[in-house]
Amino acid sequence: MSNRPFKVLGIQQVAIGGTDKQRMKKLWVDMLGLEQTGTFQSERENVDEDILAMGRGAMKVEVDIMQPMDIAKKPAVHATPLNHIGLWIDDLPKAVEWLTANGVRFAPGGIRKGAAGYDITFLHPKSNDEFPIAGEGVLIELVQAPADVIAALG
Repeated sequence: MSNRPFKVLGIQQVAIGGTDKQRMKKLWVDMLGLEQTGTFQSERENVDEDILAMGRGAMKVEVDIMQPMDIAKKPAVHATPLNHIGLWIDDLPKAVEWLTANGVRFAPGGIRKGAAGYDITFLHPKSNDEFPIAGEGVLIELVQAPADVIAALG
């Protein structure tokens, strides 16, 4: 499909869910040496998240370690250990418009600010009759790339 009005630039993040982010932090920060760059909590998204990073500049990739705020509520960020993968997108609104028009299913919530401050949206992991294209079991986050990432990777 050569008329695609956007480009996937690279991996922005990998999100890992579990019931105890302190245990995950022991591996990712203490053992592997990733730097914690932020935290994020959202009752609506039922997530208590630490934002870790490897690399720098346009080559920085986040590893978000997440636990549910309430283990009995949805979404269950811990239910799938590899919760989602985030992709840098050069033009998120155009991507959403084009993908939707071509049968890609998005999760509820639309474009909104994500944990790291970038505009984000999610492709649904499961297709349906109206939208036959989805993540085939994988939640995929599309992340609006900032200018420096577009310049470096575009």
